[in-house]
Amino acid sequence: MATPTKAIFFRHLFPSKLENWERFGWYKKMREESPIHFDEQAGAWDLFLFDDVEWLLKEASLFSSERPTLEGDVRSLLSLDPPKHTQLRAIVNKAFTPRELEMWRPRIQTLVTKLLDDLKGKDTVDIIRDFAYPLPVIVIADILGVPYEDMDKFKEWSDILVEGPKSMTAEAVESLLTEKLAKQKEMYAYFDEIIAQKRKNPQEDLISVIISAEVDGAKLADNEIRAFCKLLLAAGNETTTNLIGNGMYCLLEDRSIFERVNKEPDLIPGAIEETLRFRSPVQAINRFAKQDIELRGHSIKKGQEVVGWIGSANRDETHFLYADTFDPARQQNKHLAFGKGIHFCLGAPLARLEAALAMPELINRFPDMRLPENLQLEPIVSGFVYGLKSLPVQI
Repeated sequence: MATPTKAIFFRHLFPSKLENWERFGWYKKMREESPIHFDEQAGAWDLFLFDDVEWLLKEASLFSSERPTLEGDVRSLLSLDPPKHTQLRAIVNKAFTPRELEMWRPRIQTLVTKLLDDLKGKDTVDIIRDFAYPLPVIVIADILGVPYEDMDKFKEWSDILVEGPKSMTAEAVESLLTEKLAKQKEMYAYFDEIIAQKRKNPQEDLISVIISAEVDGAKLADNEIRAFCKLLLAAGNETTTNLIGNGMYCLLEDRSIFERVNKEPDLIPGAIEETLRFRSPVQAINRFAKQDIELRGHSIKKGQEVVGWIGSANRDETHFLYADTFDPARQQNKHLAFGKGIHFCLGAPLARLEAALAMPELINRFPDMRLPENLQLEPIVSGFVYGLKSLPVQI
């Protein structure tokens, strides 16, 4: 099995910011030359083809999601296998159904309008910092029942939770691990206070629902509730922030696409799905083999880490015509951006709803929006989370 730190961080594969952002040439090379690849140094397998990645994500009987955790942590939904995963997911499932989330539509629309109103009179805005970050973090704070005025803390915590080391040297890994542990301790102290308040005075929010829930006749322990909060806070804002940010970058990178979508707003849903495929907010997911497995002549040993490169699967030419072209009118677009199987992203309907309300309003308000000349991109340093820390645009 991969070492705990490697399994927590994935592996440092991209030596520069540009190579991290434009990693798709590497994916193509691996699909053509070594689609089932064993990384000797890491002791881990990499899968690059759509069918193989989909198989990895669906086969919960063959692959475990139980990853190593940070010190003092317990596993969240992402890192649990059945039956525990099934029991815990059932607690929060109802809060994220499309029907339930429709109740949030007016609140999200109001937030979109307010955030964009605040940008009036500016020549340059940062789509990420001024809009794509605050929108989902306020929404998930409302759903959880925590004060969104603390969103600067939430951003600080979620950023460090998804960040990878600048290199895989022992010093870089140790430094980041120390920082992650410190921020996690800070975050858990914050949620302990919230949980204590809601035990005394339950509200109509998700944390109160989780506190009152039972699994096998027993209430959840505080550390299990904290794990829920950590997952929902990080996953609930990072994915949507990156979906909106990556989507606007895709539209503006070739301004003719932006203009086309502006003239044909019916293309917005397709543009959102195409963003999920073309620049997936989550680029990779790992699993661990529960037993020895043969895959087309390759022997995966019990306990070995297997990484499914979603970002590569979503560019697989055997599944997507002109896979390296961003096409908001694409008809066949069954991508893997939200995963597959029992771990299919719980928040997918919420992310889609927020993007569907945010992107057309952003385009409509600022029809002359464009990327500045000599834009220096600042991608998130991570092997698996994919997006930009900042996206300044001229409006």
